[in-house]
Amino acid sequence: MKKKKSDKKPDGLRWMLTYSDLITLLMIFFIVMYSMSQVDQTKYKQLSESLSIAMGGGKTIIGEDNNSSIKNDVTQMDELDSSQDEEKKLEELKKKVDKYLQENGMSKNVSTSIDERGLVISMNDTLLFDTGKADIRPEFQQELTEMGKILNQLGNYIRIEGHTDNVPISNDEYSSNWKLSCDRASNVTEFLIMKSGIQPQKLSAIGYGEYRPIADNSSEAGKAKNRRVDIIILNSKFNAVEDNSSSSTKSSKTGEDIKSSQKN
Repeated sequence: MKKKKSDKKPDGLRWMLTYSDLITLLMIFFIVMYSMSQVDQTKYKQLSESLSIAMGGGKTIIGEDNNSSIKNDVTQMDELDSSQDEEKKLEELKKKVDKYLQENGMSKNVSTSIDERGLVISMNDTLLFDTGKADIRPEFQQELTEMGKILNQLGNYIRIEGHTDNVPISNDEYSSNWKLSCDRASNVTEFLIMKSGIQPQKLSAIGYGEYRPIADNSSEAGKAKNRRVDIIILNSKFNAVEDNSSSSTKSSKTGEDIKSSQKN
């Protein structure tokens, strides 16, 4: 028997189905790429979770754990977002300090800047101390108190650094620039605890003497820049280091000890 010829004709438009699927997939791909280009933590997390579900939460074609990869991407986005927030906080604090300095006529003797350590406030030594001395001058104590209260708003760790020029010092009280710089940093630290209410655990003091200059000591102008006390509001990325330091070693002076020594 002869086979009956089929009445159905070949569908010449069947390729359109494949073409439309391809266009749809391309459109979805570009939408995803556009969404990823927008640094939005919430949207990125939602996208990552959706992709993870769509891919079955398994491994990629190259054998990597898809969930692990997505979690790493989200962690990186969290770190980037945290870093950007920290920069904004430090910038806002810098503006407050700059405004206070300008309103109180201190801009010529105090400068502010932001570097990888955090917000750095450099104070000329003549503003705080008499030559060869480490006691904070009474006429500047009110201003230092108010500055400390402004700095305490952020709640970050604060490091006080004492610096000198390279001119040797030798008087009845100090035999080296190093000892002078250490005492100056310590006195400012204790003052901020006593007068500005900053927690002792948030503060540290260190003296560098003449060994961390920011200008050439060959000129008087350079020496004047090097004779300074830096108050550094540390970037919160150093919190882990500071937390470990404070937990592993206990300070020999508590807030009560300092108050008692001040009275005596």
